[in-house]
Amino acid sequence: MSDVNTPVLECRGVSKTFTEGPLQVEVLKNIDLTVAPGEAIAIIGSSGAGKSTLLHILGGLARPTHGQVFLNGLDVFKLKERARGALRNYGMGFVYQFHHLLPEFTAVENVAMPLLIRRTAPKEALASAEDMLTRTGLGARLHHKPGELSGGERQRTAIARALVTQPDCVLADEPTGNLDSENAEHVFELMQDLAYNKRSALVLVTHDHELASRLDRTFQIVNGVLNPL
Repeated sequence: MSDVNTPVLECRGVSKTFTEGPLQVEVLKNIDLTVAPGEAIAIIGSSGAGKSTLLHILGGLARPTHGQVFLNGLDVFKLKERARGALRNYGMGFVYQFHHLLPEFTAVENVAMPLLIRRTAPKEALASAEDMLTRTGLGARLHHKPGELSGGERQRTAIARALVTQPDCVLADEPTGNLDSENAEHVFELMQDLAYNKRSALVLVTHDHELASRLDRTFQIVNGVLNPL
C-alpha cells in the first residue's frame, strides 16, 4: 500500500503517437496526472479521444511514446517485463470493456486467478473469490462458466476479479456499461468502498456524466489534452 504522502498513481508528460501509414497521429499530449490514496477520479471524453489508450498506459499495458508512469513511486516502464507484470498483479486491478474471462474456468475460479498467480493457498484464494462474488450478487453463480452467465453477470465477475486482491489502484473502463441500473449502482458502491476504506486509488473511464460527478475529481480528454472539469 502506498505511503500516505506518496501518490498511488502518477504520470508525467505522457504522450502517445500512433503511426498510420505516412501519418503520425498524436492521441495523447503531455499528460500529467496524480491520484492520491483513497481518491476516485473520472475521465470522460468522446469516442476515440484516447481514454482507453491512457488507461492502458497507466496500467503498464502499453508504452507511452514519451513520459513516465509511477505506481507507488516505482517507474513502471523502467522495470523489466516480468517485474512489471508482478507490479500489476500486486498493485493494480483492471476492469475493461470486455471481460476477458477464461471460458474453461468457473466464475469463482476466474476471480481466484489473480490470487493463485501470486501463490495464495488455493483454499484461501477460492474463499476470497466466493466472498467477492457474493458481494457482487453472484453467490448463486459461483460454479457457472462464462458461457453460462449473462453479459451483465460476466461483467460483474470481471469486476469481482479486479477487486479480489484489494489492489492499490483500480483502473476501470466503462465498468458498469453492460449492467442494469440496480447492479451498476451496487458495483459502483463496491469500487467506492475499496477506494475510500482501503485507501486504494480509482481511475474510472465513463461516458456517464452523472456517475463521474459522484467521484472526487473529473477530467476530460479533448484533442489529446487532459483537462480538469
